[in-house]
Order: sequence, then C-alpha cells, then structure tokens
Amino acid sequence: MLEMLFTTDAMRAAFSDVARVQGMLDFEGGLARAEAAVGVIPAAAALSIVQCCRADAYDVAALAAGARNAGNLAIPLVAALTRQVADVDPEARGFVHWGATSQDAIDTGLVLQLRYALSLVERDLERLADALATKVRAHRATPMVGRTWMQQALPVTLGLKLAGVLAAVDRHHERIATLAPRIATLQFGGAAGTLASLGARGIDVESALAADLDLAVADTPWHTERDNLCEVAATMGLVVATLGKLARDVALLAQTEVAEAFEPAAPGRGGSSTLPHKRNPVGAAVALAAAVRVPSLVATMLSAAVQEHERGLGNWPAEWDTLPEILMLAAGALDAMTGVVAGLDVDPARMRANLEASRGQIFAEAVQMAVAPTLGRDAAHALVGAVCKHAATQGRHLRDAIRDEPQLAAVLDDAALAALFDPANYLGAADAFIDRALSLR
Repeated sequence: MLEMLFTTDAMRAAFSDVARVQGMLDFEGGLARAEAAVGVIPAAAALSIVQCCRADAYDVAALAAGARNAGNLAIPLVAALTRQVADVDPEARGFVHWGATSQDAIDTGLVLQLRYALSLVERDLERLADALATKVRAHRATPMVGRTWMQQALPVTLGLKLAGVLAAVDRHHERIATLAPRIATLQFGGAAGTLASLGARGIDVESALAADLDLAVADTPWHTERDNLCEVAATMGLVVATLGKLARDVALLAQTEVAEAFEPAAPGRGGSSTLPHKRNPVGAAVALAAAVRVPSLVATMLSAAVQEHERGLGNWPAEWDTLPEILMLAAGALDAMTGVVAGLDVDPARMRANLEASRGQIFAEAVQMAVAPTLGRDAAHALVGAVCKHAATQGRHLRDAIRDEPQLAAVLDDAALAALFDPANYLGAADAFIDRALSLR
C-alpha cells in the first residue's frame, strides 16, 4: 500500500519480484546461448534452457523460501530452472548455469534491471525539466522576496528561483547519461573471478554473453568492486537532494504567513481529516520523505562496498534491497515534484505584498550601493544600517527615513528613491542566469 505513495508503477514493476527473477533468467538464457555459440555446450541444450527462462513459470514464494536457507536467490532459482529443463530435455539439465556462480546471475540480473530503471529516471528528469522550463519562462519577471538564512534578503524572481533547479536537473541528466553505459556491464567471473571452470574458453564465453545481453565486458569481474553500483546510488542521492530542496521551498512558500505559491488543487488532494480549510503540500511531503530516507541508504551502499577478498560476506546481500529502494524513492519524488511544478499555483500579488513587508528594508543594499560612490562603501554601510534600525524602531518605511537623513537625502532625490525601491531595478544578472538555464531547452 505504501509503495504506491512513495514510488511509481513503472519503477515498482522494474524492481518487482518477477522482474528480479526475470533478470537472472535472462542471464541464464544468455549464458546458454553464448556457450552454445562458442561450442562449450550443445546447441540443443541451449535451446531447452532458453525455453525455460520465463519468470512467470516459477513460484516466487517458493524461491523466496528457498533463498532463506540457501543464502541467496540464485541457488533455488538455478535448482528450479534445472528441474524445468530436465522435464523438457533430460540431457540438457547438466548444462544449466555452466561455469557461472550465483553472484554472476544476481549481479547481471540487477544490471539489466538498472539499465531499464535508469531509462525511466532519464525520462522523468526530462519531464521535470520541461515543466520547470515552462514555469521559468512564465515567471522570469515575477518579482518575489529572496531569502537567506530564512530572512528577507533581496528581490529575486520566481523564474530565477526555478531556473536554479532546472540547471541542477540538467546536470543530473548529464550524470545519468554518463553513468548508464558504465553500469551496463556484465558480471561474469565464476566462483572466484577467474572463470577457471571454463578453461581456455572463458573469455570467449564472456564476450559472447556480453554481446547477447547487449552489455559491456568488464576489465575484470567486479564481484567485490562495487563502485559502479555505488555511483548509481550516489547519483540518485543527488537527484533526491535537489528534489528535496525544491519541495522544501514550495512548502515554505505555501505557509499561511507567506502564501506565495501552492501545490495544484484537486479533489481529494492535500486535505485534512479534520481541518476543512487545509491545503497541505502532499507532493512536497513525498519528495521530502525520500530526501530523509535516501541519504542513509546511499551510506549503506558505500558501507557495503568494503568487501572481503574475492567474494564478500554479508555486505553484498546488504545491497539487494537497498539499491532498488533508492531508485524507487527517487522515482516517486520525481513524479511528485513534476506534478507540483506543472500545476504550481502562483500568487504574484502576494509576492509583491511580501516585498513590502519589511517597509522597504529589503532595498537597503540598493540604497547603500547608490550612495557608496559619494560616501564610501564602509560609511554608506554604517549609515544605511543605522537608518534601517531607526526606521524599524519607529515603524516607518525606509524611504521616508532616508528623506530625513541629511547625508542620504543630499545624494538621493525622490526620483532616485522611486527607482531604488522598485524591485525590477535591482535584479542584477537574473535575466542572464535564466537565459543560461534555458539555453538547452
């Protein structure tokens, strides 16, 4: 039930029990075809083995029970495959899993799942980028408060705020595009990474198997070299961190006291079981939950990478649920925040009102920079700061307090003050930064 809240149907299917079994069976079928192609096993045996490599023909619950005693899922699966092959072709049963080890089947099966899962992430990142780009264009000139250390700082635009997220999403897309070919690497080393059981034909079988599964050949078997899997985990951690940052900002903007932007409204979305007026940021909650959970899962992957000798004990099994969970949480967060961005409900009037909430003090730096050429930077900073404190104490607008300060009034007439207190005039290079973020769209 909860998986439906925190991931997507497509990613859940990618890491379902059936998909896990099918990944290993794809390895076993590919292995049989490869070994037949190079003359290691009879071609007829390979045909019989391949015929039995369909996950829907296996009892997942029975395999799970067998794995509990065997220590991994490949052992009961190979046994079940062998029984099915024996029913079809008794002479072929002896050639099942020929020369391979359990980890070859499990790791290569996982790689096949990851290849598909990463394609889903790439697709979803593109959807989020498109939604962000649309909002950036629509709100590139929508002024709002920029906040630092949770305090009002300077005017920015909503377009610039979202452009920063868009740039990060594009970087994540580049990371995955680089990573995807690297993770699509065959695991095939036999019991201790030497393929000794295949004698002189080991490399031939490896090459044929990699070609059959459309995977790269590893420089060496990576039974205890887990850097590629850790790279997947870390990259997904970065994606989720960006989504969590976006979710946090949306949730803060939706606070009653701020009320500048809200998640899209829909029947049954974001309501409260008791408070009729609530409009809860439920999409942000999904992404933030992922942002809380994923860092520790990434840390588990990194910890598990410290494996003993040629085959690890305990740390390899620690990966089996961890990496799929990272991918599933990332997919759920991506889907949730794509929906939030696409339907973001923006209140420009409230943004403008909040720009005035400080009675002009948000423009203090603009005033300082305007008088600094005359007074000097340090003197201007001290004087404007003193006027800000005086205005705040009296509950006055900073513009009016400046008029009463002789040194500032001598430099700034009413026209200059009007220009200084217009947020559109103190956005700096915001447009240029937005253009950069949009340049690939």
